[in-house]
Amino acid sequence: MFVLVLKYVAPLEKIEELVPAHRRFLNKNYLRNRFICSGAQVPRTGGIILCNAADKEEVKQIIAEDPFLIYEAAQYKIIEFTPSLYASGFESFVE
Repeated sequence: MFVLVLKYVAPLEKIEELVPAHRRFLNKNYLRNRFICSGAQVPRTGGIILCNAADKEEVKQIIAEDPFLIYEAAQYKIIEFTPSLYASGFESFVE
């Protein structure tokens, strides 16, 4: 499992222009059961995505399709972790 930390490197005006395309990217990966949850950081300096992927290479392939990355509006930090404890109902995400 991976925590993807997005850091905006473009002005919020550019981010706003890309939000519809970014949401289509998110929805595509929710349908593929790759994304578990996502949202903006507070304050709005980037975002967080909880990603269920086989390995870091798959994560890189997934995020390569994000308009935020394609148009150099955000940078990604990829953090891999192994869940050892989790809330009831979350087990379907743990491989």
